[in-house]
Order: sequence, then C-alpha cells, then structure tokens
Amino acid sequence: MWAMLAIAVLTGALGIYGGLVLVPADALQGQSFRILYLHVPCAWMSMFVFGFMAVQGAVALIWRIKLCEIFTVSAAPVGAMFTLVTLVSGSVWGKPTWGTYWTWDARLTSELVLLFLYAGVLALYHSYQDQRAGARAAAVLSLIGVVNLPIIHYSVHWWNTLHQGETIRLIGESKLHSSMLWPLLLMVIATVHAYICWSKNAPNLGRAHFCSRLVQRPGLPERRFHEPLALYRDRLFRGFVRSAL
Repeated sequence: MWAMLAIAVLTGALGIYGGLVLVPADALQGQSFRILYLHVPCAWMSMFVFGFMAVQGAVALIWRIKLCEIFTVSAAPVGAMFTLVTLVSGSVWGKPTWGTYWTWDARLTSELVLLFLYAGVLALYHSYQDQRAGARAAAVLSLIGVVNLPIIHYSVHWWNTLHQGETIRLIGESKLHSSMLWPLLLMVIATVHAYICWSKNAPNLGRAHFCSRLVQRPGLPERRFHEPLALYRDRLFRGFVRSAL
C-alpha cells in the first residue's frame, strides 16, 4: 500500500506542478483552463467509483458476500468527495468561461444528481439499525442510480449544453495538445492510485465500523463491554471473514 501511496503522491505533485507552471496557457481560455487538471480526473473518478459501487452491490445482493457490502458502503464517501470537487472546480472554471458559477446545464445537473445519489446511499445505510439490511438497501440504490452514469457521459451529445464536448478521448485523437496532456495523465494516475490505496484499507474501515455498531447495540451480554475493544474486534473479525469466505 505504501508503494501505491508513494506513486499517488509523486505523480500528483508532478501533475500539479506541470499543469500550473510548465504547461502554456490556452489560446482561448487563458490561465483558467488549468483547473482542468483537477476537474477532469475527479469527474472521471466520481463516475468510476459509483460504477464500482453498483458492481459490488450487485454481487452483494446476488451472492450475499459481506465484503462486497463493505465496499459498496465505504466507497460512497470517497465518491462523494470526488463529485463535490468536480462540482466546485467546475464552478470556478465556469465563472470566467460562462460568466456564472452555476447554470442548470445537463452535464452539471446530472453530476449534481450523482452527488445526491452518493448522499442517498449513505443516508439509507445509516437509517437502518441492522447493518446488513442497510448495506443491502444501499446496494439497491446504487444499482438504480447507475443509470445516471451514461446520462452524465452523453449529456453533451444528447442536449445542446454549455459544457464543452469531449476534449480527451481514450480511443481516437484527443483535442488537447500533447504538450498539455501529460500533466493530466499524471493526475489521472495519481487519483487512481489514491483510490486503490483506499480500496486496500476499506475492509479495515468497514470492520471497525461493523464492530463499533455491534458493541454499541443494546442487548449484548454485559461482560463483552468490559473486554478490551481491540481483542473483541479482532476475534469478531476473524469470524466475519470465515463466514464471508
């Protein structure tokens, strides 16, 4: 995990330095286009994380794998963070470009809906006292909300929007010049590796939350509250892993 974190920090630092200092200003947008190096990777990750949640949610609902329930729920705060950064950075970019921080454009509105979906997943999960029931309800909402992802992606094609069309393409020639493209690729690598670092730690975070909710639940034998919490969590997690496998 430390290697992944080092790659994320290194590529992120190089990408930010290249995007803010080394890359020349855009011929039309001037210096304001530099927000692209934060906006685009976060926008891509906001959609990727929700797609990941939907896949994990489907596996959790079909095969009842508890680890997938943990991944589904614990990915929501990270995805919400990426979505929030996308919306804020887009608003900062929109003021000098469109003359306003916000407009009910199809791309912006569908991205805002994505933020609400993330918040809905978290709210739905925490509204249940039974953790597994809440995780399954959150998985259902993630499967329903995944239909918003193609709307976000194709909104610039389906409607006449203010948001610019595709600048970077995975297949075909990109509209962004190669001299401006390399910092963006570094930032994408940084965000992906940062997310991988989180994914490796997600079972531990889910385990801690799972155990804390059980410890706080009324009705457990009184003697368990006097056990060392670390010992109780480790013993409980071993049984949790055995049942999941």
